Order: sequence, then structure tokens, then C-alpha cells
Amino acid sequence: MLLLSLIFSANSTNNDVPESIGKPLVYVFDIKTEIAKPVWRITQKAFDEAVSMRANYILIHMNTYGGMVNIADSIRTKILNSPIPVLVFIDNQAISAGALISIACDSIYMRLGGSIGAATVVNQTGEQVPDKYQSFMRSTMRATAEAHGKDTIIEGNDTIIRWHRDPKIAEAMVDPVLEVEGVVDSGQVLTLTAEEAVRLHFAEGIAENIPEVLKLAGITEYQIKRYEPSGTDAIIGFLLSPIIQSLLIMAIVGGIYFELQTPGIGFPLAVAVLAALLYFAPLYLEGLAQHWEMLAFIIGIVLIALEIFVVPGFGITGVSGIILVMLGLTMSLVDNVVFEFEGIGAFDKVFKAFFMVTASVFLSFILSIYISKKLFTSKTFKGLALDTVQNKDEGYIGIDLHQKEMVGKSGVAFTMLRPSGRVEIDGELFDAKAEVGYIDKGSKVKVIHDEAGQLYVIKI
Repeated sequence: MLLLSLIFSANSTNNDVPESIGKPLVYVFDIKTEIAKPVWRITQKAFDEAVSMRANYILIHMNTYGGMVNIADSIRTKILNSPIPVLVFIDNQAISAGALISIACDSIYMRLGGSIGAATVVNQTGEQVPDKYQSFMRSTMRATAEAHGKDTIIEGNDTIIRWHRDPKIAEAMVDPVLEVEGVVDSGQVLTLTAEEAVRLHFAEGIAENIPEVLKLAGITEYQIKRYEPSGTDAIIGFLLSPIIQSLLIMAIVGGIYFELQTPGIGFPLAVAVLAALLYFAPLYLEGLAQHWEMLAFIIGIVLIALEIFVVPGFGITGVSGIILVMLGLTMSLVDNVVFEFEGIGAFDKVFKAFFMVTASVFLSFILSIYISKKLFTSKTFKGLALDTVQNKDEGYIGIDLHQKEMVGKSGVAFTMLRPSGRVEIDGELFDAKAEVGYIDKGSKVKVIHDEAGQLYVIKI
């Protein structure tokens, strides 16, 4: 209820146009973290809100060391197709994927000490990926710079046609082999400082803060609307924390364990179901958990339940269920596009996710056993479990004496015995077990002995 109230209260925020009329509206949002699914989600929401508020400009406050190429490409496309002019203020770093996003913006402003570039594609270990991926990044950087077209510059009697942003400079931020005369030598990946970016016409100006950026852009008498993360964003970010994800896995396993220790369906199962929802929901919203991963988890739980309650012993059904549960929990933590990059990086990420899941499951199982012993033996929770002892000398017996009187009598197999089933003797039904082989339903049987509350019969 608390989570839902936070979501609804946050989503009911008033997004109407500010009351000031006539002043240009500048919509500002931050990209100050790793370029990943949450950033793409925030970008989409920010652009949609800016359009709904009829903003005149969108300003991205940038400080990032990069991230996922596919996410950066999605943001780049969003910017290039935006009907609203997009400015970016790099107040520290716009490295790798951050450089691609910045180049897509209509205007770039940088703070002294900031830098832009170093966009070579690397895997999870920091090693360069194969050249076909570098080729993609080179062409994307080049195409993004070309998208801004060329400027016509008149100097005296000369008319000069010059790229607004030189595509070769953008490409040199990826390719260490490319040499740009007067800019970078071969063998070096290009990264520009603020002054270099301005000198090479790659940035429009140098500013120390957002007011200075707007002043350089010629925007005066403006009003600013900032993107405020909603309660949903905060909750999703909280639930995506590795610590919280580990605790949710522990709650899933612990809830199932305690449910198996108690009769009927009750609170432990509700905890397990709620933990599963809180585990998969944010991963699904961020595009990490796919349908097949959640389906694998559900099928795994069903198979484990069948193994415990239906299928005797423990075999392929239970093992398959455990494998599917672990597969669903692990793969939901891994971004599906990671396998598009070759090398050890993808498997390293899968291994880390698997280790977290395995460690959480193991720790949850150990804690569940420990807590169950403490819980049911403590004075505070003593009433939760029945601990009354029924002593034999007080008249209590553990078996039905009437059943022992059936030894030597004959009857009929009420069900098929394979080898266990039920028999009918003198109009009464008893649990029974075939002493040898299987006995078909309706066959005549004879009780030969009674052991541990179980009648043993043979076919007559």
C-alpha cells in the first residue's frame, strides 16, 4: 500500500505550463550517471513532458563517463528527431556514449575543465570489442555530426562552406588510426577539452553554469522547468539495488521454505509472491527481464511444487524446476543486448548475476533453517507450533488398533495398488500396500500383516 501510494502521488504531479506567459520555457533534465536503461526511461519521460508543456528549449545537464552504446543510440535518435531545440551543458565529462549524445544536440556548451570524446567501444573488462562494432560506432558518430549540416561563413570577400560539426573529428573520437591534421595524430583516440572544442567549432561556447549557457545561447527572460524524478523512478531505482535484489531473492526462497513447513496456504507464500513481484517488476519496466525469463521462473516454481506434492521422490521434475528458477532469476539481471558483443564480457556479467542469485538462495536457505528453529522454540512465539507430547503410558497410541484386527481377513482392491492404494474389507476402506508387484482394481486380496500402521496384502 505504501509503494502504491508513493507511485500514485508522484504520478499525479501537476505538469501544466508555468503561469508566466510570454517567457521562453527551458526544460532541464540531468544525465549524470552511467548511460543505461534508467537514463533512457527518464529521457523519454522528460521529452514527453517538455512537449506537453510546449517548452521552447530542452537543456541536458551532462556529466557521464559513458555506458551502453544501444541506449546512447536510442537517446541520440530521440534528440535528432526532437521538434524542440536541444542544448547540452557538459559541466564535467561527456565521455564515450556521453559524447555521442552530446554531438546529437543542437548546441554544446562546456565548462572549463570538462572534456568530450574517447568513444571507442569496449566490453565489460575494458577491452576493445571487434572492429565491426567500432565500425558501427564510427559511422554513428560521423552520421550524427553530419546531421547538423553545414554552415555558410562569409569572411571578407570569401564564402566558406564548413561542417557545423566536423564528421572527421567525431569519428576520430572512436578510431585511434584516423588522423585529423592539426587535431590528432594517428594512434590516439581523440578527446577534446572545452577550449579545444570551441576552437574546432565543435562546441558553441564555454560557461560555468546554466544561466551562463542560456545567456550565450541568446535566451533571455526565460523560465526553467526541471524534470523531477517521480516516486516510481525512486522506487524502481531502490528495487534495482543489488542489495535489495539479493534480499528479495532471499524473501522468495524463505517464503517458499516456511510455506512448506506450515499447513495450508498463508502468510509465507504471500511474502514469496510479493517478493517475486517486486523483483521482476522493475527489471521488466527497465527492459531487463523478458517474458521468457519470467515464464521460466514460474514454470520452475510449478515443477518444484509438483515434485514436492505430486511426484514421489525427487527426480527430473524437481531438478528441472530448480534449474528454471535459477535461470529466470539470473538472466533477468542481465541485459539481453550484452550477447551482441563478443568476448568474455558477456559471460562475466552472467557469472556475476548467477553468483549473486546462488549466494542469496544459499544464504536464505541457511537462515530459514536457523530462524525456523529459533522461532518455534522461543517463548515469544511458542504458540505458533504444537509441542504437546502424547505419552503412551497416558493412553495415547499412534496407530488404529482396529486396523490390526484386519490381519488374515480377505477383501477387494478398491483402487489399483502400485504398490500402494486402498482396499475394502468388511465394508470399510483401509490404506494398503501390495507385498509383491501390482494388484489391479477389483482383485481379491488377503491381509498378511500390519506394520507401522500399514496393511500389507497379497492377491488371492
